[in-house]
Amino acid sequence: MVFSVAIAGASGYAGGELLRLLAAHPEFEVRTVTAHANAGELLTTVQPHLRSYAGMVLQPTTAEVLRGHDIVFLALPHGKSGAIADELGEASLVVDCGADHRLTSADAWTQFYKSEYHGSWPYGLPELVLSEGAKQRENLVGVNRIAVPGCNVTAVSLGLAPGLQAGVIQPADLVAVLAVGPSGAGKTLRTDLLASELLGSAHAYGVGGVHRHVPEIIQNLTGASGERVSVSFTPVLVPMARGILATSTARLQPGVSAADVRSAWELAYADEPFVQLLPEGSFPKVSDTIGANTALIGLAVDEAAERVVAITALDNLVKGTAGAAIQSTNIALGLPEQTGLTVNGVAP
Repeated sequence: MVFSVAIAGASGYAGGELLRLLAAHPEFEVRTVTAHANAGELLTTVQPHLRSYAGMVLQPTTAEVLRGHDIVFLALPHGKSGAIADELGEASLVVDCGADHRLTSADAWTQFYKSEYHGSWPYGLPELVLSEGAKQRENLVGVNRIAVPGCNVTAVSLGLAPGLQAGVIQPADLVAVLAVGPSGAGKTLRTDLLASELLGSAHAYGVGGVHRHVPEIIQNLTGASGERVSVSFTPVLVPMARGILATSTARLQPGVSAADVRSAWELAYADEPFVQLLPEGSFPKVSDTIGANTALIGLAVDEAAERVVAITALDNLVKGTAGAAIQSTNIALGLPEQTGLTVNGVAP
């Protein structure tokens, strides 16, 4: 069976990456692409690298245009997908690549996003371990709504959740510092995203617990731990077009050995094709993940500081967004999870 697909926000980075990956998906057929300011233009005018879609025209982003497809991917700015999703009805599987349906707390949404809350949807991070021993993929089977995680959130959650679920690290005093590429901010025209500002420099943003991904990280890690966690999260913008390198650390529980730590992560990801724990002493580079739906994790124990250090690398536009969306959609529809996705990156 071939499923018809519409992509709202096809002119952006996330929409473009969805299109690139879906071109290789044997069960999904992209029939409609939409945009706001670029409506009426050829898709290849704004996404010139997507040659297999030559001739497709960007339509206006309205519920009327999006209805009637088996799958609708919403690759829209935060705060824009909730209202249009409310108009789509239940006939389609709707996958929100924005933030509008990620948070289970209305209060957290209001505090960090300061806009209307549209409720929470099943969360599209299949490999996330839960405190009771299950994984999030079990909550995606047969659903018709999916909320794709934030890219930074994915890196931190995959890096720390196994240790919390296994009880080898403490839920308080979790720290994550991330090097991130500017494509995570979309195609927004901002001074701090200009090449002249980025090249040869690096700067932190969203410092002091104010970044919008903080409540989502807490939500995920609390779900893995079974008790409330505290997290200090600091992203740092660096001059690479795409990718995330997350350094996440946590205090060891008393009496826990380095072997216990490694065993927890090995158990969590032993059978996961898209989340891979590297051999002891090896740590990933962002370049190892570009173009692939993989998160690579290197693990160490700092004996002197009594902390675990998890280094997670991923492509923010693939495993961080579009790849996660397709992977979760495959699960929801009962397709093999790896359909249309690759673990192989692009080098150099």
